[in-house]
This record gives sequence, C-alpha cells and structure tokens, in this order.
Amino acid sequence: MPTPRLSKHFPNSIYFSTLTVIEWIDIFTKHVYFDILIDSLKYCQEKKALMLHGYVIMTNHIHLLFSVDEESSADVFMCDFKKWTTNAIQEELKNESRRYIKNLLDKTIFKKRQNCFQVWQANNFSEIVESKPFFKQKLEYIHLNPVKKGYVNGCEDWKYSSAMNWMHGDHSVINVVLTDL
Repeated sequence: MPTPRLSKHFPNSIYFSTLTVIEWIDIFTKHVYFDILIDSLKYCQEKKALMLHGYVIMTNHIHLLFSVDEESSADVFMCDFKKWTTNAIQEELKNESRRYIKNLLDKTIFKKRQNCFQVWQANNFSEIVESKPFFKQKLEYIHLNPVKKGYVNGCEDWKYSSAMNWMHGDHSVINVVLTDL
C-alpha cells in the first residue's frame, strides 16, 4: 500500500520524516549548525503550530516525529524549515569560511538547476504514523541512531536527540510532546 504523500493534508496526524543533506555531506559537525536546526524547530513550534514528538540530528540528516494542527500543513512546515535552515547554514558557512563544505554543496550533481545553493535533498521520505507500535518503533530507531553510529554509548548521551526528553523529562534543548498516541 503506498504511503500518503505530504501534499495531502491529514490534520493532527503524526509524521515520521527524514531530511537528508545532499550527497550525505557532513555539515552538522559543530554545535552552531545543530543550533540552527534546533532554533528553527523552536520557531516552528512557536509560530507554525509544530508539535515535535521525537527527533535526532545527525551529522548529515535528521529524523523527526511531528504533527501540526488543523490550520497548518506538514508541507508548509517542511518547506519553511528547509528554506530557513538552508539560508542560515549558507550564512554560517560564509562566516566560518568552510569553503570545502560550501564547494561540495555548490558542485553537487543532485542540486536543483535553478538554485545557486541547496542543503537538503528534495525528498523528505515522510510517512504517516498510523499505530502505537509504529510510533514506538520509529522513536526507538531515532534514539538509537547515534549509538549505532558509535557517537555515544547510550542514546540519552546524544545532546541533539529527544531521548533525554523521553527518558528523563529533560526539555532543556527543545520541548517535545510526550505522547503515547
């Protein structure tokens, strides 16, 4: 059965989505880049009715479990998030003179022709979460990502993950809506 596309609006549904950097380039290797993504998510929580249920930010991709209210659309959130973070990342790359990363992004063959700068792959690989077991499976997958990569020993040790929210009620990085569907 095909997964519904984000272009259809499913009010109050929870989505599991993966956003990947073009060619899996490791951009998020400094706290400033993680903070750009966190700040954008916080903005979307405040202004775009984003409800974040789970997340992990890795060096070249992010996974999100999220929902938006009836007035909003998952499409709008994704588009705005990608656009704002792309602009902020581009500016930070200029400020830091990370020419190597900027050059990789500029020269990628996967870049849209009309764009002079692109960070994210076009596809978001989103799925609607339709059951509690599926939600739990995706949340566990998200939290184990940094452990499987060998970045940390325990999932709660990765700062840019909702594992601390879920395991210890620690919302110091970003607020997460703890739900059991």
